[in-house]
Amino acid sequence: MAERWLSFDCYGTLIDWQSGMASALGIVAPGKARDLMRHHRRLEGDVEREPPFKPYRAVLAETLRRMAREEGVHLYVGDEHILAATLPFWQPYADTGPALQAIKQQGWRICILSNVDRDLIQPTLQHFPVPIDLVITAEDVSSYKPAPRHFEEFVRVTNGSRTQWVHAAVNLEYDLAPTSAMGATTVWINRERETGRDTSFLHRELPDMKELPNVLTQL
Repeated sequence: MAERWLSFDCYGTLIDWQSGMASALGIVAPGKARDLMRHHRRLEGDVEREPPFKPYRAVLAETLRRMAREEGVHLYVGDEHILAATLPFWQPYADTGPALQAIKQQGWRICILSNVDRDLIQPTLQHFPVPIDLVITAEDVSSYKPAPRHFEEFVRVTNGSRTQWVHAAVNLEYDLAPTSAMGATTVWINRERETGRDTSFLHRELPDMKELPNVLTQL
């Protein structure tokens, strides 16, 4: 039997990025964290798309500078590095560990495909109760999702059938639309309870990771 691969995005799907980011921003901008975060996704995407390719540490720093500028928040020298400094300590969602353990017991191999630097994700891996079989970062492919390089590298490295590949993530545009187009089975972990989105290309939608092991037995 061909190896069965389950790939994930990391921050937002497995790791509680909103709590982690809010805590970090609260250090440099007390009382303004949630206001700053309203701009994060848009501005980070802008920075990631700007040539030349930049390490994620630099992306985080420049994104925070722009977030602060839009909100009129003053940053002291060095404050822009708070996200990279704290990211390795951001914690998994409560359902992440039990789900990963159950998935491993079912015989799945697990991959993380992440828009991050390799040295940043290495401490994050220590938060999980099972080993991660493969990690592909933006640093490895000199590209940021939703560009296809992460997914193409995954297919190249695993050399497996796309019918044996499931991708689970929280973001439709960055993860699930491109992997669906490549033939993967897609599961939306809709932690943010988004509504009114086109989900016609998805195989399943779940509110969190709790039922993912059971769903995998059905797919």
